[in-house]
Amino acid sequence: MLLTSRRLSAALLAAASATLVAATLPAPAPPVALGIGDPLFPHLGNPGYDVRAYDISFTYGGSNSKPLDAVTKIDAVATEQLDRVNLDFSHGTVASVEVNGERAAFATAGEDLIVTPEEPVYEGWPLRITVWHKSHPSPKEGADGGWVRTRDGLAMANQADAAHRVFPCNDHPADKAFFTFRVTAPKGMTAVTNGLPVGKAERVAGGATWTYRTSHPMATELAQVSVGRSTVVHRSGPNGLPVRDVVPTAYRAQLEPWLKKTPGQLEWMERQVGRYPLETYGLLVADVDTGFELETQTLSLFERSLFSRSDLPAWYVESIMVHELAHQWFGDSVSPRSWSDLWLNEGHATWYEARYAEDHAKQPLVDRMRRAYAQSDTWRAQGGPPAAPRGPAPGKKISLFRPVVYDGSGLVLYALRKEIGKDAFERLQRRWVSDHRDSTATTGDFTRLASEISGRDLSGFFKEWLYGKKTPAMPGHPDWRSKAAGKPEGKAAAKGAR
Repeated sequence: MLLTSRRLSAALLAAASATLVAATLPAPAPPVALGIGDPLFPHLGNPGYDVRAYDISFTYGGSNSKPLDAVTKIDAVATEQLDRVNLDFSHGTVASVEVNGERAAFATAGEDLIVTPEEPVYEGWPLRITVWHKSHPSPKEGADGGWVRTRDGLAMANQADAAHRVFPCNDHPADKAFFTFRVTAPKGMTAVTNGLPVGKAERVAGGATWTYRTSHPMATELAQVSVGRSTVVHRSGPNGLPVRDVVPTAYRAQLEPWLKKTPGQLEWMERQVGRYPLETYGLLVADVDTGFELETQTLSLFERSLFSRSDLPAWYVESIMVHELAHQWFGDSVSPRSWSDLWLNEGHATWYEARYAEDHAKQPLVDRMRRAYAQSDTWRAQGGPPAAPRGPAPGKKISLFRPVVYDGSGLVLYALRKEIGKDAFERLQRRWVSDHRDSTATTGDFTRLASEISGRDLSGFFKEWLYGKKTPAMPGHPDWRSKAAGKPEGKAAAKGAR
């Protein structure tokens, strides 16, 4: 192309002006960690997008102390214009990132991985992110959860906010999604995750790759991946439900008397609240001492020692099994919208744990509730009321799991049943898990439904029981007394269920 001298001068002038404007524009703001404003975990989760599905690949090399090669694919939809995308991810090395098939820049701030695509992603557009990274089994100093090293491999314990120590994600239960896991492990090891297998394990050099997929959306804190020298035990539950347990092969026979109880426990729970809401269930028995059991979706995590300790009566062990089973309805299928709604998970799981012990081991519910009432003011003084709990202690995320969210919240349900009657209470429980299946819900949702089913305004009742500093009088038991001990808060939660 031939330019006249006038056109050339104009072009040079325009270029010089553009350079001057660019030079005077402010530098882009530095990447910052974001959050969705959860009252207890303000930096957890990220605004601007809704995750629909995760596809996560792990390659386990045979040592549970070495990082795993991993690829995390996130299929989301932008809910606002995004020039940057924040993901929760704090304990792994990132090699590269793509957004919608194009290479993207990335940086870190706090516990966020901040991705900058070449072009903005507009509201309503698909947002497909691929992150090539390492996943480190060793938690950083002072961290809670993530990968758990077992004596023969790895498992996960991501509650309350540790999934992002394993894989990049939107790590808040308000954003549930479907999951696909692809796990490659050496010969002689078995990998099992949430959901059901997709075909048979694919043989690869030196080992095999297992693929699993969930049939229902799941919160990141409920993700589970187990790699170990394990045996998978299959049996049937109610209505042909596939029940599979994952146990250390060396302890398969010793654990069978406990494992075979699950179908009967499922039948009992279905009589209380209706059909099991997920695609499968079973126990992951890990050879590790964690101090807790955990309701990872469709595959609850248990310590092997729970089933071998001579100091625990059989009825207690069974009730803990039912606690984690009940969570599949309360907490997994129906997840909390915020962590302040935790009482809905743990209060209900504790309730059915206690009811099962009453039905099967002659452990009267009223006696347990009387003991809880006597301590309730102490628990509220230490941890806050059930629906407005205090945040976790600095550096101790699991300190959120205090007695007030267990028996202190089960006590609320006992009071509610006394207030509205057994029939209305049971209708409420069934409606709750049916109306909110595969979704999230709030304390407000529960209290409104209770008022609807009881046919009267229960807002005053719930204000006192869920938010009061002191425990209200127990309906039907005016003689019960509670007194705050005034002692400083000790350990977050006793050894047992979460």
